[in-house]
Amino acid sequence: MGAIATTRHAAIAVEEEAQYLTFMLGMEMFAIGILCIKEIIEYGNLTVVPMMPTFVRGVINLRGAVVPVVDLSARFGRQNSAITRRSCVVIIEANTEDGHAQDIGLLVDTVSAVLEIPASQIEPPPSFGAKIRADFISGMAKVDGKFVIVLEVGRVLSIDEMSQLAQTSPALEVDAP
Repeated sequence: MGAIATTRHAAIAVEEEAQYLTFMLGMEMFAIGILCIKEIIEYGNLTVVPMMPTFVRGVINLRGAVVPVVDLSARFGRQNSAITRRSCVVIIEANTEDGHAQDIGLLVDTVSAVLEIPASQIEPPPSFGAKIRADFISGMAKVDGKFVIVLEVGRVLSIDEMSQLAQTSPALEVDAP
């Protein structure tokens, strides 16, 4: 009976290891679970949409679908990302509160690698000291002696929250004559 328990425990330990796409924003490395990532594309052919929050850089045509592109750096309250030849758009599938799927592009400085990170290497998010909202962080992974910020994609790309921000954005306010 002890052998069965050991085998089950080993199977659970293997399932706890997950794959993450790592990428850079400025000098910091971030990670997103690969299960919600659809593809990675080169930055280009972006159409700017007027009266959007500053973190929405515009939209792209992805095989006939209109996909908004969110500047992840600006979403975190930082400066807009500078576009370089290594800039990429990571296409994520996000869900609205009513359960509809929506593709959203994330503008990142550069994509690093896909890593397998065991759950034992991921610490809970810090309650203070991070340069982004604590609810955007699902954990801090230790990779090669450095910390990688594992993002809570559901919060970062909350379509409903971003819609509310768009409605209250200063860009939408009209000056009275």
